[in-house]
Amino acid sequence: MTTKAVIEGQLKKERLLNRITHQLHDARDLDEILLYLKDEIIALFDAERITIYGVDTEKREIFSKIKEGDEVKEIRLTLGKTSVAGHTAVSGKTFNIADVYDSEELKRLDAALKFDDHWDQISGFKTRQLLSGPILYNNYLKGVLEVINKVGADRFSPEDEKYMGEICRVLGLAFHNQSRIKREPTKFDYLLTQQIISEDDLNKAIARTREQKGDLPTVLVNEFNVSKKALARSFEAYYGVPFVAYEESIIIPTELVRGLNLGYLKRNFWVPMQKENGKMIILIDDPQNAERVKEIKNLMHAEEYEFRVALREDILRFIDTALGDEAEATSVSTILGELEGEHGYREEEEEELLNESDAGIVRLANQLIKDAYDQNASDIHIEPYFGRQPTEIRFRRDGSCYKYMDVPHTHSRPLVSRVKIMAKLDIAEKRLPQSGKIKLRYGKKDVELRVEVTPTAGGREDVVLRVLASGKPLPLEKMAFSEANLKKLMDLAEKPYGIILVVGPTGSGKTTTLHSVLGHINRPEVKIWTAEDPVEISQYGLRQVQTHAKIGYNFAEAMRSFLRADPDIIMVGEMRDAETATIGLEASLTGHLVLSTLHTNSAPETVTRLIDMGMNPLNFADALLGILAQRLVRTICPECKEAYHPEKQEFDLLAQEYGEDLFEELNLSYKDDFQLYRGRGCHNCNDSGYRGRAGIHELLVASSEIKELIQNRAHMEEIRRAAINEGMRTLKQDGILKVFQGLTDFSQVRRVCIV
Repeated sequence: MTTKAVIEGQLKKERLLNRITHQLHDARDLDEILLYLKDEIIALFDAERITIYGVDTEKREIFSKIKEGDEVKEIRLTLGKTSVAGHTAVSGKTFNIADVYDSEELKRLDAALKFDDHWDQISGFKTRQLLSGPILYNNYLKGVLEVINKVGADRFSPEDEKYMGEICRVLGLAFHNQSRIKREPTKFDYLLTQQIISEDDLNKAIARTREQKGDLPTVLVNEFNVSKKALARSFEAYYGVPFVAYEESIIIPTELVRGLNLGYLKRNFWVPMQKENGKMIILIDDPQNAERVKEIKNLMHAEEYEFRVALREDILRFIDTALGDEAEATSVSTILGELEGEHGYREEEEEELLNESDAGIVRLANQLIKDAYDQNASDIHIEPYFGRQPTEIRFRRDGSCYKYMDVPHTHSRPLVSRVKIMAKLDIAEKRLPQSGKIKLRYGKKDVELRVEVTPTAGGREDVVLRVLASGKPLPLEKMAFSEANLKKLMDLAEKPYGIILVVGPTGSGKTTTLHSVLGHINRPEVKIWTAEDPVEISQYGLRQVQTHAKIGYNFAEAMRSFLRADPDIIMVGEMRDAETATIGLEASLTGHLVLSTLHTNSAPETVTRLIDMGMNPLNFADALLGILAQRLVRTICPECKEAYHPEKQEFDLLAQEYGEDLFEELNLSYKDDFQLYRGRGCHNCNDSGYRGRAGIHELLVASSEIKELIQNRAHMEEIRRAAINEGMRTLKQDGILKVFQGLTDFSQVRRVCIV
C-alpha cells in the first residue's frame, strides 16, 4: 500500500471517529447508544460485530441489547471472570485476543481469563478475534466495549487499540451524562402519552429509520400507521408552532424561491411559504435548529419571521411544486433578456433568427404556463399585433383579464408555433382555427390546458390557453349558497329520479356545482356515471367518462351506454342538442336521477329553451325537479377588506334593485351603524380590491304550479312570476344579498346580471 493510500485511510478513520463522537454526544438515551449507534463503530474497526455493555450496579451485572428482526433482546453477564467482558469490567484491562478458543493465549494474557461461548452456541455465530475494553468515567466503571472479528486480518492492530481507548472515553462521558440528566422531551411525546404508539414501537421505528437511512416521522406514517393528524398535534405541542401538511391547493409563490438553490433547500428541509405585510412565513422540519434559522434570516430578508413545521417529505413536495423540474426558478423577463442577448438581429431578417425549437422559446412557453398556474389564472391570451408592435400576453383571473407582459414582436411567431407543437397542432396551417390540448407536469402536479388558435388580420394568430385546474369537489356548504337555496338544492338532490339542471354562460362554475351536488349524494349504495368534456374534477366512487366528439363518442352515445350499465344517477356535461336532451328526459322518466348543464341566462328561460329544442312539455314537466341558474362574482379581497358607512342614496338603490315589495324580508334598515364593505387594493389582489370568486344563484323548484305552467307552454315571464311568488330569488336579488353580507359589491353584481 502506498504512503498516500495509508494517509488517506488514516484521514478517513479520523473523520469517522469524529462523526461517531458527535453521534454519541447527541444520543437521546442509553437505549439509543446500546441499539442504534453500532454500525459506524463497526466500520471504524473493520469488524464484523460489536457489543456495548452498560452497568447495572444493583444487580452487579453488565447488560446489552441486541435487535433480532423486530424484537429487542437483552444480554446480561455477571461482573466477574467467567467471561471476557465480565473480566474486563472487574479488572479494568483491555484485552486484544487473536483466537478466543486458544486457551494458551488466554492464559498468557491473564491466568484467570476465560471465554464464555454460550452466545456463540445459541446464535451460530463464530467468534474469533476479540478486542475488549472498559468504559470508564473518572475511573468509575460505566460499561464494556467488545469489538469482534477483524475483517481481513488475524488480529486487531495497535491502531485499533488506540481507537478503542478513544471510543471508550467518549462512551464513558456519554453514559455519565445519561445517568445525570432526565430524558429531554421529544417531538413524539404526545404520541406516547396518548398511547398512539408504544415505546417499543417507537424504538422499532428508530431502528427501521437507521436501517433505511430515512426520516423517522415518515417511517412512523408509512410503516406504523401513525396519522399525519396525530403527528401534527405532537409536533405543535413540542415546537409551539403550527403544523402544515402538504396540500395540492397550497402553491408556493415562484417569486419567493427565485434565486434560491434547489439542492440547498432540499438538503436543509425548508422553503419560504408566504410573505405578507413584511412578514415571511417559513416552512421547516425543525424550527428549533438555531443555526438553520440564522441562515434563513440571512437569506430571506423580511421585517418579521414566522416559522411553521412540516414533515420532510412534505417540504420536498412543496419545493417541487414551487420550482418544477428546474434547479432554480426563472422569470419570463430573465428568459426574454437571455433571448435578446443571444439573438441580436438585423431588421431585414428579424423573423428568421428564432424558431419554435430554440431552447429559449421552449423555456418561455413553459414559464408562461407556470406563471399563469402560480397566479391562479384561468386563461392565457397571446395576442400579436401588426408590424413591430410587441405581442401582448394577458392572463384572466377571477373572471377579469389583466396585462401580464409584452413579448418582442420577433418572438411572436416562434412562441405561437411552440404552443401549437405542445398541443399537437399543424404549425404550417395559419389560415384556419385549430383546437388542441396540452398536458404537462408542473412539479408534482398534472396540468392540462385547452388550446384555441384563431387566425387574425395580417397573417397573425391569436392563442388562448384555458388552464383546466383538476381538483376535488367543494362541499355544497362552502359554495356561498343562501340558506334557503342550499336546503332546497339538497332536498332536490336526494330525490330518486328526475332532472336537475344547472345553467349559465361558459365559465360560470356549472360543472363545479354539479360535482358538489354529486359529492353530497355520492354513497356506496348508488352507481353514478358521468360524461364530461373534459374531466376536470375527479371523485372517488364516480365512474367518469371522457367524450371524444372526433370519433363520434358524444354525450348522447355516452348516455346510451350508461343506461345499459345499471346506473342510479347520471351526470352529462351539457344538453347541447335535442338528442342528448331527449335521452336525458327518457332516463329521468325510467327511474334515474339526471344532472346536466345548459347555456341559458336564467332558470325560467331554460324551460322555454328546452321545449323549443323539441322536448315534450308533458314529459318534461313530469321529470323536472329544479333548475339552478348561476353566475360568478368577484369577491372582496380579505386582506384589504374594509367596512364603510354608505350614503343613503346607495342604500336606497340596493333596496330598489332588490325589489321594494320583497326588501322587507331582509330585515335591513338604514342606520348610523349600517355598514357595507369594499377592498382598498393591495399587493395580494394586484391593487384591484378583489380576490377570488363566489357564486350567486337562482333556484327554480318544479312545484305543481310550475309543472302545470310548463305543460301549458306558458310564457317565460309567467313562469318567472310564479317561481318568485313561491320563494325563488333572482340572480340579482341573491347578488344583492351577498353585497349586504360583505362578500362582494354591487358593481360586481352589475357585471354579471341584467340590472
